[in-house]
Amino acid sequence: MPVVDVDPDELRRLTGHEEKSDDELKDDLFALGLEYEGDTEEGLMQLEFGPDRLDRLSVEGVARSLRYQYGDDRGVYVPNANDPDWTIEVDESVPEERPYVTGAVIRGVDLDEAGLDSLIQLQEKLHATMGRKRAKGAIGIHDLTMLKGAVLQEGASNSITYRGVDPDGDTFVPLDSDREMTPAEVLTDHPTGETYADIVESYDRYPAIYDELGLFSFPPVINGRRTEVSTDSRELFVELTGTDQWTIDRMCAIICYALDARGATVERVEVEYPDRTLDRPDFEVRTKAVAHERIESMLGVELDIRETVDLFERSGLDARLAPTDEEQDTTRETDAATRPAPEEIDANEAVYEVSIPPYRTDVLHPLDLIDDVGRAYGFNTLVPSYPEIGTIGGRHERSRLEDAVRRSLVGLGFEDLLNFHMIADTENYDRMGVEPGTDILGGGDPVAITEPYSDEYTQLRTWALPSLTMVLENNTHRAYPQDLAEIGLAAERDESENTGVAEARHVAGVLARTDATYEDAKGRLAALCRDFGVDLETPATDHPSFLDGRCAEVVIDGESVGVLGELHPAVLVEHDLELPVAAFEFRLDALAD
Repeated sequence: MPVVDVDPDELRRLTGHEEKSDDELKDDLFALGLEYEGDTEEGLMQLEFGPDRLDRLSVEGVARSLRYQYGDDRGVYVPNANDPDWTIEVDESVPEERPYVTGAVIRGVDLDEAGLDSLIQLQEKLHATMGRKRAKGAIGIHDLTMLKGAVLQEGASNSITYRGVDPDGDTFVPLDSDREMTPAEVLTDHPTGETYADIVESYDRYPAIYDELGLFSFPPVINGRRTEVSTDSRELFVELTGTDQWTIDRMCAIICYALDARGATVERVEVEYPDRTLDRPDFEVRTKAVAHERIESMLGVELDIRETVDLFERSGLDARLAPTDEEQDTTRETDAATRPAPEEIDANEAVYEVSIPPYRTDVLHPLDLIDDVGRAYGFNTLVPSYPEIGTIGGRHERSRLEDAVRRSLVGLGFEDLLNFHMIADTENYDRMGVEPGTDILGGGDPVAITEPYSDEYTQLRTWALPSLTMVLENNTHRAYPQDLAEIGLAAERDESENTGVAEARHVAGVLARTDATYEDAKGRLAALCRDFGVDLETPATDHPSFLDGRCAEVVIDGESVGVLGELHPAVLVEHDLELPVAAFEFRLDALAD
């Protein structure tokens, strides 16, 4: 989950609520879905939140949400954008792998140290999330006064060019360097270039942006030192390149809104492709429809129309009643003066047309709008009630079994974990030495996400041991022994299932200690099986994640359900583990009566 560092004093200033204490801010932020994770050494609050609200990746975005929550701001706000004075020309030589560009000019920005730090943090957080570590979208921010735009023949506008460059072609001085480099040299001789080389190194020509003086940006890798932004910069040029126009346009909008919150003025930029011209930034306001009856049904509260519209506006949205079928059939346009007052309309028949600002990339469905209404109403104020049905729910047998197994594992000395069910394919397979599509535990065909928001979560895991091994990797600074266990979901594609996916609950455990052995893992597993009255057999087997000769099948009541053994040295080295790890994993239902 994204974590953003926020200066509480800056947050108070931007919200206009200097009287708020830190504890009050934490409560207000929690109501928005932002969890306080602690303080940095510099006294900044660390806030964790769902990756869908990318507009909150900066103190400016968090302050905007609080102002709506406090009722200080209402409805959709779209920054005024001045007429364009700059043009981005897209040359036909641009690499086909990265064909899209967008941008904006920012004037009159006042960047103190806090403002500059916030802008850099927003840039990097957008890179890590929506930009997929710059692969899908990358942001370049430049000091406009250091650019010299070419004058277009048909007018006085300034022009820069997005084009392709030979790897050993033109040179420039990149950030954090003091010598001229070709793009190829940047990828091999510059620390930032080495980090992002894999994005572009296979291209025949690299992406580059030029002004009249030459190359000043090598996206998505690094900007030139000539246009470096500092606290003295008052006018900025923001450019974004990527593999998808919608993505970089939304990233650009979030940047513009953050700078607008600091009193800057946004100026439009024309993007001239060979076959079309775009006016950017894209501040288009989208609309979605949601029925009043659905809002009440989902939230379990009764709301009148005026109150619902008010809650939408306190969420930074605008809402109006959609025309009825009768009104849509009339030949004249229905205006507010001829429509019934809200209190005269049957709420059960009301449908709202909701306007959504351009920075809200998370609103994909009417349920997202209902979530906004519920948060503005206050989820903590909702009163729990039993549904109007004739039965009362109880614990599922599988849940009872999970609790019983979890208690036994804790009694055996394991620390109970709850990990994400989603994982990266490299973590699930490559780093464990497993090939997808094989018959071994963990080798099933993955349930992959078509358009994942993050490279860290690209599929459902096919087994649980990779998750536990990642925890061990992240805990090398903590004391040993570390005995960890988890009961969680594993899934793989299976055409014989109605859903096309076979799901199962797995039990997994790891023992990380200087003397961890196969016998230790087997002893814990045998004790667990005795607790549930099942017979355990452990015939020898092979598995690429485990050491040869120190690996066995887990056979419970005659059925093969898992594997146990000592993790292979290659797996330990891959995860920077410097001591032995014994482990086991098997299906939970094997312990059922």
